[in-house]
Amino acid sequence: MTTLLRMTLSSSLLISSVIAADDAPPTAELIEKATHGDAHAQLSLAVRYRDAKSVKQDYAEAMRWAHLAADQGNADAMDFVGWMFFRGTGVKSEPALAAGYFKAAADQSAAAAWNLGQCYFAGQGVEQDIPKALEIWKKAAAMGHGRAASTAAMMYLSGEGIAPDGAQARTLAERAAELNDPNGLVVLGELHFQAEELDQARAAWTNVAKTKTTGPTGNPEQPSSEMAAQQGADLIKLMDYRHRKPEPGKFALIPVPHVHQGWNNCGATSCAMFARAQGSKVGGWDFKKLCRSPLGTGTDWADLVKASEKMGQHWKLITFTADDDGFDKATAFARAELDAGCPLVIDFKYIGDRYPGGAAGHTLILAGYIADESLYVLCNPAIATPGLHLMTAADLKRYWRSDGYSAESKGVLSRPAIVIANP
Repeated sequence: MTTLLRMTLSSSLLISSVIAADDAPPTAELIEKATHGDAHAQLSLAVRYRDAKSVKQDYAEAMRWAHLAADQGNADAMDFVGWMFFRGTGVKSEPALAAGYFKAAADQSAAAAWNLGQCYFAGQGVEQDIPKALEIWKKAAAMGHGRAASTAAMMYLSGEGIAPDGAQARTLAERAAELNDPNGLVVLGELHFQAEELDQARAAWTNVAKTKTTGPTGNPEQPSSEMAAQQGADLIKLMDYRHRKPEPGKFALIPVPHVHQGWNNCGATSCAMFARAQGSKVGGWDFKKLCRSPLGTGTDWADLVKASEKMGQHWKLITFTADDDGFDKATAFARAELDAGCPLVIDFKYIGDRYPGGAAGHTLILAGYIADESLYVLCNPAIATPGLHLMTAADLKRYWRSDGYSAESKGVLSRPAIVIANP
């Protein structure tokens, strides 16, 4: 069963506080101020205990200080407490309680407004209301939250739960760029690209690529800020390929309409993108609602395939072994599909101590390849529109594997794909 990669990489998808701890230890003066009711000092201590900055990590202590500040009406502290309850960090996850804190702070805190919009977009702790999420994100953008602006721009571009509006998308992408949001630069560059304003597109992607060190390709486990910079570099490289006709055996790049996935909805959103590439107008949440699992939870791939039948499309799930031979067969099959104009839905598995339970998964689209450079092109619902980024064959071999995509996997590691079934 797919689950959103729970890391900073898609922090358009992860609810996260904008507060950061500094490196100074909690001085006696700071502790004294906090003890005597200084809300700013209380919140500073909360952040330090949460992030283990100069102190031993202690979520209970973080929440104790944050609650004291929140009880005084400090909006940033209310956002902090809401974030902890949403993520279940040191406390039981309670999205409804989290949404309540975000609501209480949203008029004063751009971060809280951003988080509240996430709740409405994904139906977490509140009834799902995408137009309301959009309005809240626009409010957050006006308050200076760049990621809210770029995410709202992506919604207007894809028409996810609302009517598409290119003019609104451009206004919001420009606002995000003004606020130095890296994803805003990616989206703005894509708007220029779609308008054939190629010099402006290149300039926007060059600017975002300069924000972090980039390489020939990135790594799917990069933090979001690094991923945006690498995406800018990748999009510059792909500009020529996106205008060229495919050459079977040499390169293919299939246009896949990008959709912002929201909280823990990568599987259904990737399938919505897959369906849109075949002419459908379905959204990620529409697709999710054709499956059995609730919003905000992983989706079994057997349900994803069954959902395609409800839409009048016919897909199938195939798997390849997780060994070297299986990868060779999987990529040969994938290239044949791509040469035929058919993208594939694939699943990644990430392993390490940084993930809850030691592992996490993510579903995305395999949209193309460049044979002479052993590169593959992915369309990823967890990053900024157009969602394209490059991956080496070595990294694809490492990450394209899963043993939790479906109950049908029975815990056996393999390389799964959802593909179009032949009539």
